[in-house]
Amino acid sequence: MAVANTNHGLSEAEYLEIERRADYKSEFFNGEMFGMSGGTSAHSLIASNLIRAIGNQLEGCPCDVYTSDMRVKVQASGLYTYPDLSVACGDREFEDEHDDVLLNPTVVVEVLSDSREAYDRGRKFALYRQIPSLREYLLVSQREPLVEQYLRQDSGDWLLHAVAGLQSKFTLPSLSVTIELAKVYTNIRFTQAPRPLENPDSRSPR
Repeated sequence: MAVANTNHGLSEAEYLEIERRADYKSEFFNGEMFGMSGGTSAHSLIASNLIRAIGNQLEGCPCDVYTSDMRVKVQASGLYTYPDLSVACGDREFEDEHDDVLLNPTVVVEVLSDSREAYDRGRKFALYRQIPSLREYLLVSQREPLVEQYLRQDSGDWLLHAVAGLQSKFTLPSLSVTIELAKVYTNIRFTQAPRPLENPDSRSPR
């Protein structure tokens, strides 16, 4: 997370009142607000490419694709956050009449950045896993054509499936759509050296 501001011990209602008037986004957890910094051009392009690729295939389906403007709440922990992309299918559940806090995403996507990668892989994913409706969690690299896809199993465990290379593609079973990595990374120039992947078995979450 980013550095917390000076507000401590806020209630959820107080956070939402402040956030709905704010000029910038802040996450909220355990009574504190955490300002979110802006992303790179690559980050923005990858997110918009994914929104377009998924949204085009869901046309006419009972699913909606949301940008990072949609807040998602983890009810079990009280986390309010802004995924880079979220998809909800069937009946949408929102926290109140404002319809700006989604409670039941089916898919959540985070485009990785140097400052937030450890958080997105660790603590944040642990919190996301508390959302009963969530079926898939995607981590998308900016450094190379690489998508790490976590799928919830019937047992409750999460299975990691990684796909790499612009010739590759992956399927989102919960949405019945297949995405080509070449479309995810349209107009992206890779300027950073790829990082070696950790042993997936060492970080496969339950």
